[in-house]
Amino acid sequence: MSLTHFDAQGQAHMVDVSDKAHTDRVAVAEGAVMMRPETLDYVLQGTAKKGDVLGIARIAGIMAAKKTSDLIPLCHPLPITKVALELTPDPDLPGVRISATVKTSGQTGVEMEALTAVSAAALTVYDMLKAVEKSMQIGGIRVTLKDGGKSGRYEA
Repeated sequence: MSLTHFDAQGQAHMVDVSDKAHTDRVAVAEGAVMMRPETLDYVLQGTAKKGDVLGIARIAGIMAAKKTSDLIPLCHPLPITKVALELTPDPDLPGVRISATVKTSGQTGVEMEALTAVSAAALTVYDMLKAVEKSMQIGGIRVTLKDGGKSGRYEA
């Protein structure tokens, strides 16, 4: 297996997907923001100074998925057909679990869009709560499902 974003001379390039078939594709990514229980209470009670933490983070994730090719240099701009984020407060963590599902019908996958959505949502949660806790941690960001295209299905 070789790295597709490098040509024979080792130069970075955008992969040519023009010969690939258009197929339905989906990717799911996950991550979490870990925080103190008292910080999570701001989320659960809706009393964060900046407003609805989960609602705003959800919108940030959707917007980020749509801008992935502007952020990641060698990503193709894609006609995204769905972006859905789930932000779930988890007292056992304690923190917020984040999952993003992205779909398209095209010639390349949407793993980067799903990862970008989770990352932006997590950063937004941090931004909205940093006044009460600067020690929050963002972690566990990974692809948990990818389906469609030549390489087929991947599930973590």
